[in-house]
Amino acid sequence: MEVATVLDQVANLQILNQFLLSLFLLIPMVLVARTAVAGTRYSPILIIVIFGLTMGYVLVASGVSTPGLPQFSLIDLISRATIVALTVSFFVGGQELRKILGGIELDPDDMVTPSKEETFVGTGRTQLIFIVRAFFLLIGIEALYRLTLGLSFSDLSRFYPLIAYLGLVGAVIMIDHKAQVANKRLYIKMGIVEMVAILGILLGSYTIAMWIKPIIALPQIFFAMIISAGLGALMYRWRFGPTIRALLFAGIPVVLAANFMIGGSRITEAFAITGMNAVLAYGFFGQMFWMFGGIALLMLFGKTEHARNLAPGMAGALSHSGLTGACTAGDLGKTAAYRAPIMINVPFFGHIFVFSVLAMSAQQGSLMMWPSLLIVLAGVILTVFSLKTMSKADGKDANEVKGLMQFSFGWQLCAVFGGFVLLSVVGMPLGFTAMSVSSGISHFGLFAATQGGMFGEEASLLIPFIFSMPFLVHPLVFFMFGRAMESDGQMPRVPVFILAGIGLLGVLYSMIAV
Repeated sequence: MEVATVLDQVANLQILNQFLLSLFLLIPMVLVARTAVAGTRYSPILIIVIFGLTMGYVLVASGVSTPGLPQFSLIDLISRATIVALTVSFFVGGQELRKILGGIELDPDDMVTPSKEETFVGTGRTQLIFIVRAFFLLIGIEALYRLTLGLSFSDLSRFYPLIAYLGLVGAVIMIDHKAQVANKRLYIKMGIVEMVAILGILLGSYTIAMWIKPIIALPQIFFAMIISAGLGALMYRWRFGPTIRALLFAGIPVVLAANFMIGGSRITEAFAITGMNAVLAYGFFGQMFWMFGGIALLMLFGKTEHARNLAPGMAGALSHSGLTGACTAGDLGKTAAYRAPIMINVPFFGHIFVFSVLAMSAQQGSLMMWPSLLIVLAGVILTVFSLKTMSKADGKDANEVKGLMQFSFGWQLCAVFGGFVLLSVVGMPLGFTAMSVSSGISHFGLFAATQGGMFGEEASLLIPFIFSMPFLVHPLVFFMFGRAMESDGQMPRVPVFILAGIGLLGVLYSMIAV
């Protein structure tokens, strides 16, 4: 009896150690990344990729942990909180869509004036609070969500009440006292309401997904998008409280940092699997082709070279996690920051077709070819139409947003199903194809669906590593956007065309390598 008591006490201490370790592994990673790009117009996401992969690999190579980092289950909890960060982006996107479609103009948001004091190089005091608060929000909401539904992915489940308590209480009190807040009491209440709303969206989307699963296995993230975007459209006057502000600024970077650590821990394991070279090759070169190929189309036929169009346009067209995080954090300008949530929302409305076809394909073990080909054709037609719209935008905000919405929808259909069709034709198994396509365009929705088990357990375990490897292309991606921002937003043309060409050759190589 005494031995059991001692073991319980050790386990209780261990969870507190995990909490502190996770905090001190992830937060400094984000801060170092911001320090590395301080004074430039480059995004810190790139540095997070490198540090995350390296950290995960070192933890395994040094014997501290094993592949998947099961000894750091709190890191895994955060890595699976992707849907929490995206729910906020979908809500904001719904708000912006309602304003644009309804021609609604609101007064500027003056609820919070951030402190100008720089706590770390490249990170202001209020920004630091946002990053730490995002960490607390992610673990608190995810733990409470799992506790409510009785979900368990590890031995961590017995500590969900404690993790939820620490996370949510920490998030509530993390308010920068040096920031100028118009009404602090109201501001804190708004943050609590936002937490409850996010939890409600997660529970509602999960319930609907389970209810409809016998008919068609649509992933939870699809319903979360519909509910949160719909709420955003209804509550378009809602001023952001501390929860939305923190998750918009730092939610995606923190989730990505955790995923890259998990991915880095599986580097050695993944390379030992037969057929993985083709998966990684498509992920790497597909990233170049679909990203810079799309930019090339916008530049050549859409007649736009400005980052205010290219950044949110490609973030939406690929549901691109890294570029979405850079845009919403404000790294690529204010215009890109407010347009990005709109653009990532638009393609998700088409995901009833995307995920329905993929869900049925997963059930039968192979891609449904004819529906996929029809979707690719629809994507090509919509992309051509969008480029005509963009070419006539004449620099007007409403016209540019309309063209980018059409392009986001069309190019996403081409990228997702074009990839599935190409890789299925050459004989790649469906689970490997899903990993290749999701990583080849850094597609958040497909990543979340794969991680959730839509394409089997093996794909679910490997996707954090496969998804993170193409981020090594991000030196090129963020270098190009950084150069654009330093040139008044103008993207250089020739390098884009060269990178798109290299990407095309690499995609062809990956098909041969299958």
